[in-house]
Amino acid sequence: MPYRSMTALRLFIQTCVIAFAGFAIVSQAAHAAPRKQSQDKKQQVVAKRAVAKPVSASRKAVVRAKPSRTIAVSARAPVRSGAAKASFGELAGLHLQNDPLDLKSSVALVVDQDTNEVLLSKNDHAVLPIASLTKLMTGLIISESGLSMDETVTITEEDIDTEKGSRSRLAIGTTLSRREMLHLALMSSENRAANALGRTYPGGLKTFVALMNAKAKQLGMADTRYVEPTGLSSQNQSSARDLAVLVNVAHSDPVLREFSTSPGYEVAVGHRTLQYNNTNQLVKNPSWDIGLQKTGYISEAGRCLVMQTQIAGRKLIMVFLDSAGKLSRIGDAVRVRHWVESMPGAVAGKG
Repeated sequence: MPYRSMTALRLFIQTCVIAFAGFAIVSQAAHAAPRKQSQDKKQQVVAKRAVAKPVSASRKAVVRAKPSRTIAVSARAPVRSGAAKASFGELAGLHLQNDPLDLKSSVALVVDQDTNEVLLSKNDHAVLPIASLTKLMTGLIISESGLSMDETVTITEEDIDTEKGSRSRLAIGTTLSRREMLHLALMSSENRAANALGRTYPGGLKTFVALMNAKAKQLGMADTRYVEPTGLSSQNQSSARDLAVLVNVAHSDPVLREFSTSPGYEVAVGHRTLQYNNTNQLVKNPSWDIGLQKTGYISEAGRCLVMQTQIAGRKLIMVFLDSAGKLSRIGDAVRVRHWVESMPGAVAGKG
């Protein structure tokens, strides 16, 4: 065979081989593509499941972790319902101190009003915010001022609570007598009424607060400081010892006795009549003989209560500060009452 014919034959054979190999590769790829797509889908499903499992597990872990965090908080101090932050007493660890009656208040003092005998004391020297217990001093200054109780006082924008943002049914422009404002401040802890009483005092709010502090100093209340007349500020502070002194003095004022212990009170505001109730449910209980009382609450102070009451033939002054729980201050008063009634020589009967 000539040289050129042999060369052409070899080229033809190589071309056929290459073409056949290419066809085989294309055919194999075509058959493999569906399998690869199927495998890719399976891998995607597996991948999705793999991602979903950790998310689900993490959610369950958070749910389980919540109770443990709550328990840890409870172990340090009682948890207040609806309170966003701890009280000063909680932060100071005052709730960790035990007492024989298992009181829920971190500060307590019970004194015989006639003999000054201290029946019960718990952290009674601690200086804490006193919330609306402040209004007892506000009422005392107003009552002793000699100002006309029939003179009208009008609520203005200056009486709006910018400290805590609390609400009031006394709208801007509401006009009541000084007597009515004082009644609402003492009985139902009306903040705008209390502020209006101080604001309209001769000399204004600054003068009024100065008189509050001067009165506290006169009474020997060395632990006490006031910065405003409502108690909304946590800077209004005192001790149980000082508050017992204030309750004793305030109890001698017939206006403060009457207004602080009345179960309810109605005031006419324009064409409406507003019904107010006492913040202390014990005044409606006929088994209690309460001569004077005041409640208070801000988150920094906890639930507070002071009372003059007669139990088992004894006139007592009770002070409860920084109580944990909405009804716990009332519960503490009941515990003290049962304890006093169980004492040897206790007189049976009302109170």
